[in-house]
Amino acid sequence: MKDITRRQFGKATVASAAATLAGASLPKIAFSQPQAGSLRFPKGFVWGCSTSAYQSEGAVKEDGRGPSIWDIFSHTPCKTFHGETGDVADDSYHLYKEDVRMLRDLGVSAYHMSVAWPRIFPNGTGQPNPKGMDYYNRVVDELLANNITPYIDLYVWDLPQALESRWGGWQSRETAKALAEYAGYVTKRLSDRVHYFAPINEPDSFANLGYGTGIHAPGLKLPAAALNQVRHNAMLGHGLGVQAIRANAPSGTQVGFVGDLWTGVPVIETQEHIEAARRATREENGPFLTAVMEGKYPDSYLEREGANAPKIEPGDMEIIGSPVDFVGINIYAPEYVRADSSPQGYSIEPVQAGYPRMALQWELLGSEITYWAVRNIFDLWKPSAIYITENGAAAHDVITPAGRVEDTERVMYLRNHLTHLHRATTEGYPVKGYFIWSLLDNFEWAEGYSARFGLYYVDYNTLKRIPKLSAEWFREVTARNAVA
Repeated sequence: MKDITRRQFGKATVASAAATLAGASLPKIAFSQPQAGSLRFPKGFVWGCSTSAYQSEGAVKEDGRGPSIWDIFSHTPCKTFHGETGDVADDSYHLYKEDVRMLRDLGVSAYHMSVAWPRIFPNGTGQPNPKGMDYYNRVVDELLANNITPYIDLYVWDLPQALESRWGGWQSRETAKALAEYAGYVTKRLSDRVHYFAPINEPDSFANLGYGTGIHAPGLKLPAAALNQVRHNAMLGHGLGVQAIRANAPSGTQVGFVGDLWTGVPVIETQEHIEAARRATREENGPFLTAVMEGKYPDSYLEREGANAPKIEPGDMEIIGSPVDFVGINIYAPEYVRADSSPQGYSIEPVQAGYPRMALQWELLGSEITYWAVRNIFDLWKPSAIYITENGAAAHDVITPAGRVEDTERVMYLRNHLTHLHRATTEGYPVKGYFIWSLLDNFEWAEGYSARFGLYYVDYNTLKRIPKLSAEWFREVTARNAVA
């Protein structure tokens, strides 16, 4: 759990700052001209922000939405920080126009968002809910009216509870089929205006955390064989989702895989360690991205799991390996790798107690991961387009007596990641865009509202959005198309 909470900012200070800055826009600043040799990005580079439905929308019982596994999990005692839930979150369901205005003020050209499956199919399958679809039509139209391109993930962890109750959720391949039904329905209705889709966000995370460790919904701790089957069914859902999108969207619609990539970073940039880090990236992502890009699981993964390996039906791997147009990488913490003489040819360096971290203990500070994630993926599989679909950090945001939200540590974190991403673009890797996680503070799963990732501070008492220093900084980045 988190060691910070919104309560630590002090009620009086927050109330004062919120009164001062309620509904504030970014200040009008004169952008300086980048100097010669500045870290410019390619012309047409996509700058954006990310959020997800359950984390920001709220309105969990409105307009026909059904319950999700996160509604049930977050209302179960001792599962989230202080029992906090996504019932209201940022209330983006009602305040989406304000959120789009914030995106416009940042100068971004894209928004990476998700659709809530239980808003569209309250029971997971069967009868769709027209009011749910109407909401996303309004959001897409508002984005386009402000010249912001939507990039949509169809599933970000809010599985309809009906599917968990009926089939055990991702323990059953029936859930993968249900996702394809849902994906086809949504894309048929949005793809006249939306041209970028991914079926699932971070299948590795929701499988491992929800069905392995149990710290996320649905809170299960399955044995190895059952967990591997969940992983397989999730990837089957990805592949069936890709096929459903292509079957229901116009030609030219871009379909991708979005994952929290395990990234090997060489301990030293020598050829042997670089090759070891690349090998580790392929092996450690074996059940997920490797399976997508190669249409098979690595032999080493199946051999290691032995009798616990997933049961694979004929045709499954061809479905999982359905070609994708882009790879989206959610980047947070590195894994340092060195070459060794072991059969696998690499070892993973242990993390020292004093290693620098951001506000969350799991988020190690290692911005070179952004370069190596791009390079490893391209060197392994040569995708034609790569996006950083999430990158960000929880920070110890401070509201000053003057009412400013200072988050210099987040600016430091983001600036360093962009510097390494710039290296990747200058070396010719096909990085097309970068999305910050997240646009605004929101419900951070088991951490509740104690972890703030946003460029905009949210006063959860009033739901007012207040731009942080990092929002000013990112506006300068988008204006320059360069690291600021």
